[in-house]
Amino acid sequence: MKNTRTLLLSVFVALAACAPTVANRGNIIDSDTLTQIKPGTTTREEVATKLGTPTSVSTFDEKVWYYVGRQTEQYSFLTPEVLKQQAIEIDFDDKGIVTAAKNLDLSRAADAEPVDRSTPTFGQKNTLLRELLGDLSHPMPSMKNQRGSGT
Repeated sequence: MKNTRTLLLSVFVALAACAPTVANRGNIIDSDTLTQIKPGTTTREEVATKLGTPTSVSTFDEKVWYYVGRQTEQYSFLTPEVLKQQAIEIDFDDKGIVTAAKNLDLSRAADAEPVDRSTPTFGQKNTLLRELLGDLSHPMPSMKNQRGSGT
């Protein structure tokens, strides 16, 4: 009986380890919701109500909103696989009315690689030992001068 429980528990743990982790980042908008955004009639407030707050607002033009989303699936420690990804641009005129709503072409997208440079800084470089023991060289504050001591 005990061996059967152990075997069942082992099988359950093994099966659970094989289940993928699905991660949703950003906002993936379904096509039905996107068709509700009508250029020339839909306002900025209506867009925010139907689609939520934008993922990003253009740096150079506040009248351009972006909705970006990605869904990935990952097994254990393997590289995540992209299931869905989407980028939508919503343009507004000066009155806050939608002028265009378009899906952006993600086939031209490229991964951004971090640069392996660092900005030089001045000052001292602390070692691990100095970090751990550095505060011991400073005197402890006196307990006499603290409030509530009665003196």
